[in-house]
Amino acid sequence: MSDAVKVGFVAFSTAPRGVLVVFCDDALKFGEATRKALGKASDTVKRAAAANQFKGKSGSTLDIPAPEGIKADRLIVVGVGKAADIKEKDFLKFGGVTAGKLNAASEAVTVIAELPEGAMQADSAAAIASGLRLRAYKFDRYKTKKKDGENGELRADVSIAVEDVAAARKAFSPASHVVDGVIIARELVNEPPNVLYPVEFARRASQLKKLGVDVEVLDVKEMKKLGMGALLGVAQGSTQPGRTVVMRWNGGKKGDQPVAFVGKGVCFDTGGISIKGAASMEDMKGDMGGAACVVGLMHALAARKAKVNAIGAIGLVENMPDGNAQRPGDIVTSMSGQTIEIINTDAEGRLVLADVLWYVAKKFKPKFMVDLATLTGAIMVALGTEYAGMFSNNDELADRLSKIGTETGERVWRMPLGPEYDKQIDSQFADMKNTGGRHGGSITAAQFLQRFVDGTPWAHLDVAGTAMGAPKTDINHSWGSGYGVRLLDRLVAEYYEATK
Repeated sequence: MSDAVKVGFVAFSTAPRGVLVVFCDDALKFGEATRKALGKASDTVKRAAAANQFKGKSGSTLDIPAPEGIKADRLIVVGVGKAADIKEKDFLKFGGVTAGKLNAASEAVTVIAELPEGAMQADSAAAIASGLRLRAYKFDRYKTKKKDGENGELRADVSIAVEDVAAARKAFSPASHVVDGVIIARELVNEPPNVLYPVEFARRASQLKKLGVDVEVLDVKEMKKLGMGALLGVAQGSTQPGRTVVMRWNGGKKGDQPVAFVGKGVCFDTGGISIKGAASMEDMKGDMGGAACVVGLMHALAARKAKVNAIGAIGLVENMPDGNAQRPGDIVTSMSGQTIEIINTDAEGRLVLADVLWYVAKKFKPKFMVDLATLTGAIMVALGTEYAGMFSNNDELADRLSKIGTETGERVWRMPLGPEYDKQIDSQFADMKNTGGRHGGSITAAQFLQRFVDGTPWAHLDVAGTAMGAPKTDINHSWGSGYGVRLLDRLVAEYYEATK
């Protein structure tokens, strides 16, 4: 796991070293501890702010090299805007903005976690630390040379000065494990497909055993015995055999119903016989973003010892146009016994999910299930790359995901389901077709998946626009975003609080 930024917490009284980072509001006011640390440099800040038209807007920065009056190599002032307007997720942003201003070379950094009205709360300081680590992540392990001016991986030793060191450390402990989970998900999405194929993906997921997660890997023989004809139909065109990985974290009471998360893991998607165009096909290495999220989430839950029973299940395949690949017109039998006519082999993710969803619903009878999949281009037409599309058969689950999405910044937008869409996937020759045509493509895909949840409260997140190649943000400059780990970890935490 690529993570070269070390973050720790120190008292306000600790002397700053290296780069000093402080926060001010839109009136350029500082907190008491910050003013003490700045000393005579406060006048330097005022002059530099006037010269650079720095107004302290949220997320803006003022960079002062070799500031007079303090023993710091650089002074970075981060604006927080109006104090009354600051939201929980903004502290994560402030940490990301800070990391974005640091140099790639190794350096010592001191961040004074204080707002004009006083010290940041422990959770806010922990969010600063999380934002720093998330923004600092860079995937460049396959580069043997750096171009002139190209920044390498950030390496820094960051001390965050806080009012209560013990409280900040306690708050950051679980948060740091969630950050680890996000980085794991990013790593998986970023890996090239000749490195991360189904068997290797399953091996990496199996490393969760070190954290106490029970991991079972189903091979082709076992999946055939279970009747997973939909998933195996996709996998049969590749020389790389498919796998299903089932991860179980038993952190709750024995016998308590688990919560479940299912991920689409198409390690590379050519479209199969219904082959995609060549342009940007290389991006289809990221068609396993849902599965990557589930692995990252299970890491976070186990590492922070979440008091919940959780299932993470991922279906891993390659979709290739081999002579043995399934064809349009084929009919496959899913594990549920329902038959599916293949209309387009590029509508493969729903076939993988169909069998894994049914397996989880029947075997574990979860309290609820959430699946994640880079499923349709149609969701990007509808929502762009700012929101994941959410489909659900349960209003309570959908409302909770919407609320948490707004709080964390991993936003979802609820889309419709309804029996009126079923006619688009009705088949003349089988129980259903695997695609319903152009209109409402993301909706008919979700309508298809709903047939395999067996009445379990369920939400489907179409993350085609958010899991890979999404716009860069204050906390992510990676191609793989790790979308969903923070969202679903918070969902689990709130579920535990509501049921304990």
